[in-house]
Amino acid sequence: QVQLVESGGGLVQPGGSLRLSCVASGFTFSTFSMSWYRQAPGKERELVASISSTGGNTNYADSMKGRTTISRDNARNTAYLQMNSLKPEDTAVYYCKAVYVQLPVVRVYWGQGTQVTVSS
Repeated sequence: QVQLVESGGGLVQPGGSLRLSCVASGFTFSTFSMSWYRQAPGKERELVASISSTGGNTNYADSMKGRTTISRDNARNTAYLQMNSLKPEDTAVYYCKAVYVQLPVVRVYWGQGTQVTVSS
């Protein structure tokens, strides 16, 4: 059974930090690229950051560059999102996504999300 389970969300004051985790099971984690997305109320889901299967390549949304670090530990089947200098506009549900593409095989898995609220 494929599972992606996010954790680490919560209420944090502006300027604070959070580290989100995404634990994977039921598939070969080390062969999937991983991404973090977020969705604020009334807005579309947007990409926050992504990391290749080996961890050698990372990409960040412009709004998160310099404040966010995506990483992974393939031995622990876990992806992380370290967020610093959080702003109220970072409030959203954060989701992790796993993608495998070796055509014609494509696999995409989503987690259930973890709420991040930035407020004083």
